Amino acid sequence: MTTTAPAASSTESEQHGFRAHSDGGSAFIPVQTRSERFASVNVGDFPAVTGREPAWKYTPVSELSALIDGELDGSEYPFDAPAVAGVSVEWVGRDDARIGTAGTPENKAAANAWSGFEKALAITVTGEDAKTFRLIRSELGGNARAAHTIIEAKPHSRALLILDNTGAANLTENIELIIGDGAELTVVSVQQWDNTAHHLAEHFAEIGRDAKLKHFAVTLGGKIVRVNPSSHLGAQGADIEALGVYFADAHQHLEQHVYVDHDAPHTRSRVTYKGALQGEGAHTVWIGDVLIRQSGNGTDSYEENRNLVLSEGTRADSVPNLEIETGDIAGAGHASATGRFDDEQLFYLMARGINEVDARRLVVHGFLIEIVQRIGDSELEARIEQVIEDELAAGAA
Repeated sequence: MTTTAPAASSTESEQHGFRAHSDGGSAFIPVQTRSERFASVNVGDFPAVTGREPAWKYTPVSELSALIDGELDGSEYPFDAPAVAGVSVEWVGRDDARIGTAGTPENKAAANAWSGFEKALAITVTGEDAKTFRLIRSELGGNARAAHTIIEAKPHSRALLILDNTGAANLTENIELIIGDGAELTVVSVQQWDNTAHHLAEHFAEIGRDAKLKHFAVTLGGKIVRVNPSSHLGAQGADIEALGVYFADAHQHLEQHVYVDHDAPHTRSRVTYKGALQGEGAHTVWIGDVLIRQSGNGTDSYEENRNLVLSEGTRADSVPNLEIETGDIAGAGHASATGRFDDEQLFYLMARGINEVDARRLVVHGFLIEIVQRIGDSELEARIEQVIEDELAAGAA
């Protein structure tokens, strides 16, 4: 589709999601490939956000002005991180060489966070032995805040990292994941914020040769929460498994934009997100972009999103996108589905003496727990299962 627009400078047109025709004419076409989006670490390079931009069109931007273009507190914040052998945590300056190696902001809120942080929190993983590390943030408060985190897995290291977020928050942040050659890292980002919290997060991953990243986004609390994981598979054999589970209650907005960039031969990706919605005004957004470049020969990729609607008055937006620039791939596909309870499942359970409330609970539990049980930490899995049970019980009350 061709969209005409008044003449504008090249920079301005690209920032607004348009690119000039190659013939130099005055007509413009929308940016139609995910890799062509404008990106910058400077908030001043982005125009004002209107809510019509591709990155914001599903988001209640009027409630997020403080994070998108307001003044932010970028100072160090309190956290709890029990010591684990093979994992170090430290604050580093903006001149740290790792900053900016995994990605660049593509929206104004992320650029505002990048422009506004004073020091980055660096988590470094070493050693081939398996280990579990927890970073707990529960005292961020309600002031508008910027944050930047670097997670580096050294070559051939292994770890499970849990980023546990609770309490009040008004936060925009960038998290960079640098996965060294042959490393195996699992990162679980848990958003269990208070009901009034606003949280905008961009997760950028650069995955090395024959390295594997398993990334979980678990969103169970907060008023407006956007967690957008982007993975660049720029070395042969790089592997990403991106998983997500979310539960939206009344007047809760939970959003995730997942981007996988296959930019090297014989890379693999699997994206699986599942969510449930209940209550008037519950809204979830899932956008999945997979790009297989000409350099991505032998790529094996699949993405899917499933949503279970539990009550009237909810809305689930689900948009899978797949771009393929080479014919030499092992496989690629996507799927999306949003629906209500399976009546046959309910009938089967109720016919065996289970009341309707318990039958509905069992169906939802089975739908979501398939993702939760892949985390690999029994304590966290049990906690998430209990939160889901509590959500269901509250909805049935």
